[in-house]
Amino acid sequence: MATTMLLIMIVLMLLGFPMMVPMLVATLAGFLLYLPNLRTDIIIQQMISGISPVALITVPMFILAADIVTRGRTANRLLDLAMTFFGHIRGGLAVTAALSCTMFGAISGSTQATVVAIGGPLRPRMLKAGYEDKFTTALIINASDIAFLIPPSIGMIVFGIVGKVSIAELFLAGIGPGLLILVLFSAYSVWYAWRKDLPLMQRATWKERLAAMRKASLATMFPVLIVGGLFTGMFSPTEVAAMAVLYAFILEVFIHRAVSLRDLPAIAYSTGLITGIVFILVGAGAAFSWLISFAQIPQQIIGGLGLADAGPYTIIFAICVAFFIGCMFVDSIVVTLILTPIFMPLVLAAGIDPVLIGTLVTLQMAIGSATPPFGCDIFTACAVFRKPYLDVIAGTPPFILLLLFASLLMVIFPQIALFLPTLAFR
Repeated sequence: MATTMLLIMIVLMLLGFPMMVPMLVATLAGFLLYLPNLRTDIIIQQMISGISPVALITVPMFILAADIVTRGRTANRLLDLAMTFFGHIRGGLAVTAALSCTMFGAISGSTQATVVAIGGPLRPRMLKAGYEDKFTTALIINASDIAFLIPPSIGMIVFGIVGKVSIAELFLAGIGPGLLILVLFSAYSVWYAWRKDLPLMQRATWKERLAAMRKASLATMFPVLIVGGLFTGMFSPTEVAAMAVLYAFILEVFIHRAVSLRDLPAIAYSTGLITGIVFILVGAGAAFSWLISFAQIPQQIIGGLGLADAGPYTIIFAICVAFFIGCMFVDSIVVTLILTPIFMPLVLAAGIDPVLIGTLVTLQMAIGSATPPFGCDIFTACAVFRKPYLDVIAGTPPFILLLLFASLLMVIFPQIALFLPTLAFR
């Protein structure tokens, strides 16, 4: 059964069908060929059940907030703020890129939006300052992936729903690894600048820094609102998402006046389109997950791989490898929907903290989104920067190695991810 479903999915993907079609067709084939006595309307019931959790309300709201700020001035103000404090050091422009991607990711939660918003204005400055094109592009792509970890993260929302893990704890758990990756990327950027002997920029005065802080002060309230609301227990993830939309609307429409009321229908259309895709994937994934669970395919796969009696580190390694390879080829949400039901029973049986697993899985999603052959951020960069595919991926290996090193550190020192959730909720 598992082999047949896998072959159906591979063939349909090679034929160019959108991912929800292979998942649904494979699920229907599994029902008809191997479970003919079950009513096929169970598929519809499971799809509806999959998109019913209240936590999924956060998805369209975070997407809407990201769409609003992407069209506004928030990205440029964050960029200017980072530039005034770090632009003068050796490798300061690269550090500014990594920091700006982190700050904007804390607002948008979208890697692709971060590539567009930060990469668009910053890449020409870095090229003019003497940075190699392949380094610049790779840094922007991979630093944008910190948006997967810094809340809000749609990947964490999907994992939390499928794996039945607290989304609030997952959000807080992503902060430590996100900051760790920022430090690693910044250190590598400084080393690169010293090795290339890149020129220093003029140091900003404190007057310029204070002016940049004043202009960006309202933008920096986004992470305070999200993280502070969750950490104090004042807001649930759903309420935080609603507050993010309200704050983005007030900030860009009435204060910055960068978005007009006439722009809102186009923004709503974009949000609805992305949300529709995500919800169809989640619904199809729920039906697929129910079928493989009913047929006990996860137990067969785990038994075949010899993981049933494996230790915690072996299980964690297997999960990281599976998600890393899967996200290299298929959309990360799809990989999460397929693999999470397979591994979660094993995680719980082994006594591994599911929040740690969720954070590691999200990090593999981040790595996969910028890893050849099919990382989504690669194709976003190709379109935004108008660069060939091979040129875009040329500089990615060092950053991928740093991300894998961050994964290793999280396994060895789980408190990198678990410190804040433990402090807030346990």
